[in-house]
Amino acid sequence: MRCDKCRRGAVIFQPYSGLHLCEAHFVADFEAKAKRAIRTHHWMKSNDHIAVALSGGKDSSALLWFLKNLTAQRKDITLSAITVDEGIGGYRDPSLAVRIAKSLGTGCLVASFQDEYGVTVDEIVAKKGDSCSCSYCGVLRRSLINRIAREHGVTKLALGFNLDDEAQSVLMNVLRGDANRLIRPQRHIDGMVPRIRPFMYIPEREVALYAHLHVEGFERERCPYAHNALRADVRGVLNDYTSRHPSTKYSLVRLGERFGELGGAAGGEIHACEQCGEPCGASCRSCQILQEVLSNAA
Repeated sequence: MRCDKCRRGAVIFQPYSGLHLCEAHFVADFEAKAKRAIRTHHWMKSNDHIAVALSGGKDSSALLWFLKNLTAQRKDITLSAITVDEGIGGYRDPSLAVRIAKSLGTGCLVASFQDEYGVTVDEIVAKKGDSCSCSYCGVLRRSLINRIAREHGVTKLALGFNLDDEAQSVLMNVLRGDANRLIRPQRHIDGMVPRIRPFMYIPEREVALYAHLHVEGFERERCPYAHNALRADVRGVLNDYTSRHPSTKYSLVRLGERFGELGGAAGGEIHACEQCGEPCGASCRSCQILQEVLSNAA
């Protein structure tokens, strides 16, 4: 196939746009979407310290590459990376993320569940089974990354969430009947470093291609426990439906944004946890998980 813009060889077909694109026009289209998301949401300003939550996978690695090039001439923007070793045997090697960050001339802060919590995800699964592994890991990982970012003066935490991730989240909230999450507006929370998601309007397969074109040695395997998550089921259903209705994921993301604009409940009062110091609601989920897991070990 030929590129619909210049007639060179195409590297991708976009079902939702009907376009075949060559490498140059694909990269231009990709980066224009990411820049538009940043402008629309006012996600970057002078004197920002942006840290990418770098897992070493395709999404976060591609995001670090994109932001590095975007801010290369910005002396008023600091860019770094944060990687967390959750302790999943044969899957997460923090040295891979460090190597990717180093290749881009970016500093990388490294932390681990073992050092910070005294337990790994593998140990949690051994004690509790793997049915809730993703929920436990997600809560602990988010809490740890937020603390590291805050302690190092990070003003924006960049996440590699893509269009598929965003659409899946909206559909998951619908399937769970979680109205509060659907209509909860974005707001500043003391102690919580603001999140930015420049790839939120870009399909996963395009992020994967962008990573393939620009980043060497990124992690290609999924977490071995991911099959237990509701997200895995939703991913399959959504991909199957989108194959017949290409604009579905965009429609879901727009729906999620529209719900957030309706001005629903802001949620309960947020305060700093007396035990760990992280922002939480009536109770701290991270501390609950650790108490549950570590008390079972006693």
